Amino acid sequence: MPRRTVSVPHPKGDPTPSNFGEKDPLKSNGDPHASAPEEKVELRKKVTLLRGISIIIGTIIGAGIFISPKGILKNSGSVGMSLVVWIACGILSLFGALSYAELGTCIKKSGGHYTYILEAFGPQVAFVRLWADMIAIRPAGMAVIALAFGRYILEPIFMPCGVPEIAVKLATTIGITMVMYLNSMSVSWTARLQIFLTFSKLLAIAIIIVPGLYLLFKGETKNFENAFEVNTADLTGLPLAFYSGMYAYAGWFYLNFVTEEVENPERTVPLAICISMVIVMICYTLTNVAYYTVMSAEELLASDAVAVTFAEKLMGNFSFAVPIFVALSCFGSMNGGLFAISRMFYVASREGQLPEVLSMIHIRRHTPLPAVIVLYPITVLILFLGDIYSLLNFMSFLRWFFIGVAVVGLIYLRYTRPDMPRPFKVPIIIPAVFSFTCFFMVFLSLYSDPVNTGIGFAISLTGIPAYYIFIYIERKPKWFQKFSDSVNRSLQIILEVVPAEH
Repeated sequence: MPRRTVSVPHPKGDPTPSNFGEKDPLKSNGDPHASAPEEKVELRKKVTLLRGISIIIGTIIGAGIFISPKGILKNSGSVGMSLVVWIACGILSLFGALSYAELGTCIKKSGGHYTYILEAFGPQVAFVRLWADMIAIRPAGMAVIALAFGRYILEPIFMPCGVPEIAVKLATTIGITMVMYLNSMSVSWTARLQIFLTFSKLLAIAIIIVPGLYLLFKGETKNFENAFEVNTADLTGLPLAFYSGMYAYAGWFYLNFVTEEVENPERTVPLAICISMVIVMICYTLTNVAYYTVMSAEELLASDAVAVTFAEKLMGNFSFAVPIFVALSCFGSMNGGLFAISRMFYVASREGQLPEVLSMIHIRRHTPLPAVIVLYPITVLILFLGDIYSLLNFMSFLRWFFIGVAVVGLIYLRYTRPDMPRPFKVPIIIPAVFSFTCFFMVFLSLYSDPVNTGIGFAISLTGIPAYYIFIYIERKPKWFQKFSDSVNRSLQIILEVVPAEH
């Protein structure tokens, strides 16, 4: 789609966009005739190895491991099988992460799934993915994790009473606003906060693991006797256990959304992915071992918040701190997720598939401000008016379908573009096994919940007419083009953003 660049006067005076961000020549070494070097308006490479690891770990570890590992236990049928599922899902997720490491080093663009599908299968398929993400998946996902933040940050205040729903929604809105504001203001501060929150999560997990393993080594092994006895389980539930496990590990792909901002991506992306996945696998497995050491399978299944029950049994009054750690964990997932997702909208706009203003950068902050805040209105609307969990059910299978498509794209590119530089290359069996797993989970969704899956599929298919109306047809009515240019120009002035300089 051809782009129309709208030149906009600076809100204070009249320098051209290329002068935005220039330093005052009078401040250059005291010499009024010396001009300062121009500061380019662009997204900078500020994601180091540590920041990359914190993005991945910080978005994978949300509220799930603290609240509800019981879904896997319930569907696997025994303590031993649930631990096997946790490890197996970690290995399968590592396969997906390694596949994305190859994609991230041979396609050095930000945007994650969207960019890889665009590169392999063209703009139509990529737009359908983008459309589903924008109108439902991302706002609903953000609202759900933010709701968990709002509930758990207020729980210590209202203990032992329940938290009023309106208070939860107000705290949730404040949390979303804080995350949006921080991501709009500074890439460096967003990354620093993400590192802090990631260490907070790992500390919370250590507080669970260390006493649990201490008791285990002291001989508390009664809950592991006959660990593989499957007397209550229906083995048809095992695929559902894998579905829950894969969902708990989801988030390993977020570093690929910010590839252009990663220092030395050929080395940093694969290294950050491998280190992060090993840490998460170890944490998840040992946390579950600690839970089972202190609680029986029946107690775990009866608990609504496993970590809180664990803390009450083992730590007494200290248990009030657990909801705070869960809230910090949710905030870290929101922060890392938004940081990554905004880059997908930024890249999609740059490719001509979203309004032009979304690919612009703040003249002083050097953040993709419009792409960061674009989800804010629809997320808050869904939070107060929508049935979030139904929306997530509609869309959860689409996530795995499109991740599977992106990994199939890796295999496809191996044959169609064999000469493409691949600094990091995985054996072909790894993407093959992982993409098969994704499509199996999609088939499982169709089988176990055909109504919700069908609705999600129908919502995503609305992206096809949207593509032809907004993207494919180049000759738009003059009134539409005039309105579009006017909106772009107004937003550019209000938000103080300009196109990135290359």
